[in-house]
Amino acid sequence: MKGIVLAAGEGSRLRPLTDDRPKCMVEYRGKPILDYTIEAFQQGGLAEIIVVGGYKAEAIQRSSVRSYLNPRYASTNMVHTLFCAEEELTDDIIVSYGDIIYHPDILKTLIADPGIIVVVVDNRWEELWRRRMADPLSDAETMKIDPSGNIVELGKKPNSYADIQGQYIGLFKLARSILPQIRDFYHSLDRTAQYDGKSFDQMYMTSFLQLIADQLHPIRALPIEGGWLEIDSETDLECQAV
Repeated sequence: MKGIVLAAGEGSRLRPLTDDRPKCMVEYRGKPILDYTIEAFQQGGLAEIIVVGGYKAEAIQRSSVRSYLNPRYASTNMVHTLFCAEEELTDDIIVSYGDIIYHPDILKTLIADPGIIVVVVDNRWEELWRRRMADPLSDAETMKIDPSGNIVELGKKPNSYADIQGQYIGLFKLARSILPQIRDFYHSLDRTAQYDGKSFDQMYMTSFLQLIADQLHPIRALPIEGGWLEIDSETDLECQAV
């Protein structure tokens, strides 16, 4: 099993901390965000660790990882960044955003889950969001899960808290058996279409996962009860993972 970290973003909301480094290299409690991810991957026993960088990618220097570059980081988003390492999509993989920190036990539970496509969903998201901002509903995204535990909607703008049965944290697993279909599906998408208001290159990962759930394969939600943190602003650096 491989671990892929998507770390191409500029992290403009963290400036001036990102003036000379990518977002994943900003320190949280004395250690770069990326190091938390690498250590969690290592504790989970992942055989290979890959980081896809973009902005200030030269600052990501780790002997324990292999690197890919998204040279178009300024005009693309997470899905494009993942497919910059498409040749690595040959084995079971864990995909992690580069701006999150999570307890290694969350990763171990994800690795052990037998599902084909599994997305980590935090049931205690509101508690964390209230630590980060005054109006959680203004920032949170929809998450609707059917009685079988499969995700039927994610990543949309919610109308109320009833639309949010948890929050996608930016961590998921793809089994080797589904990867050929996912690669073919990605390349079959209309590059001139809009995806939740974004171009093909700027497509959000949640939009891509929604398309997969609708057209390709069910996506299982793996519920957690806190234990992680998204770092998107300087105030987030002061938060404690719940």
